[in-house]
Amino acid sequence: MLRIRKVLPLVLAVGATILTGCASTDAVTEWDGLVRQPNTRLNAVFVKPDAQVVAYRSVMLDPVQVSFDGNWDPNRGTRSMSSRLNADDIAAIKDDLAELFREIFRDELARGGYQLVDQPGPETLRVTPAIINLFITAPDTSAPGRTRTYTADSGRMTLVVELRDSETGTLLARAVDTQTGRNAGMWTITNRVTNTADARRAIGVWASALRRGLDELYGRSGS
Repeated sequence: MLRIRKVLPLVLAVGATILTGCASTDAVTEWDGLVRQPNTRLNAVFVKPDAQVVAYRSVMLDPVQVSFDGNWDPNRGTRSMSSRLNADDIAAIKDDLAELFREIFRDELARGGYQLVDQPGPETLRVTPAIINLFITAPDTSAPGRTRTYTADSGRMTLVVELRDSETGTLLARAVDTQTGRNAGMWTITNRVTNTADARRAIGVWASALRRGLDELYGRSGS
């Protein structure tokens, strides 16, 4: 028989930090009734007060939507026409990031014994992610090693994720978090390899938060 828990522990699914008790009296309520909760892992976490949720065994992960920062100019400072990015290059960056996102989430959930499914179900949590404000300091579509670009960091991106019961569509929680590339305080080589490594690290943080949250919700020890 499925155990039923209050919605507050579901914050673990996006914040990896268990919250107990009720929302504070000065909590911020969103337009859709979600209430902001304090969180030490993510920038902002909102939950639906007093909702009942099941201990989900599987995840229905919607395709991640990717959009760039409005001020991002991929060809700024690029003199060589052969190095300039076109519309196809930019579309490929979005597709590659979306594929990496799904791969990392699938692997992390599998590590916890959860599976990705394509259909709603009574034990399925629906996760709808979007990566916004993507800013790549030195986008690189050439083969690794052909050019060298030095930057202090590789860029930044923000995740907005909403969690719903897959059958009822009830919105249970939302989280917003920004991850930045490495910032070692010195100029280092930035290329496709380093950009991908930074993206993998950031997405790994988000995937781990979801998996650990489900572990807590389901009463597993997790790691």
